[in-house]
Amino acid sequence: MFNQIIMKVQEFFADFGHRFYINFIKEDRWKYLTDGLLVTLLITFLSVLIGIVLGFVVALIRSTHDRTGKLTFFNFLCNVYLTVIRGPPVVVQLLIIYFVIFGSVDINKIVVAVIAFGINSGAYVAEIIRSGIMSIPDGQLEAGRSLGFTYMQTMRYIILPQAVRNVLPALGNEFIVLLKETSVSGYIALQDLTKGGDIIRSRTYDAFMPLIAVAVIYLLMVMIFEYFVKKLERRLQNARR
Repeated sequence: MFNQIIMKVQEFFADFGHRFYINFIKEDRWKYLTDGLLVTLLITFLSVLIGIVLGFVVALIRSTHDRTGKLTFFNFLCNVYLTVIRGPPVVVQLLIIYFVIFGSVDINKIVVAVIAFGINSGAYVAEIIRSGIMSIPDGQLEAGRSLGFTYMQTMRYIILPQAVRNVLPALGNEFIVLLKETSVSGYIALQDLTKGGDIIRSRTYDAFMPLIAVAVIYLLMVMIFEYFVKKLERRLQNARR
């Protein structure tokens, strides 16, 4: 039994070089992964920007309504946005935006993906930030107002810095989730990292190497992002002291 295992291992490594050549070197197939990686990073980066902007706006409107009772109409619109976006899966939203909303328009698929993932991310970022804002005691808001700050100045200089620090781990996790969610971009024939691996698989009929390579690349990106998030957390904690 042990000898059979050794033989299997030897066969695997003996065939490894040939399979590596077929999957990545022949016809420059490695470019499917590198080109797809650039598309994935571009979509993620732009979607994060949209998600942050949308999230902050929605969170401020909802938290202002919760604390003051104002902005009732805008709060209603925000609630509709959150309900609609957090309901259907992101892949369904991506297909609706591409085939329904922009179905009759010649538009870049990357733009469609950025819009879809940005709007989806904004809904979750909004609730994360709102929870951080509402976790700050009302006394902080009253202290800011007593110093002569307006409501928005108090939010900007006192409430939001504390709220962001409190929810930073949750925000980091949301951005990691967003990075992985972009893997469904292939549904609109967009060649992202996952689609690049699938193209190699369809050319070589070998699923192991290209898909494992895609998984490793995603893992490395997540680890790098987690490293920077933890580093930022430590800086914020040190600044707090």
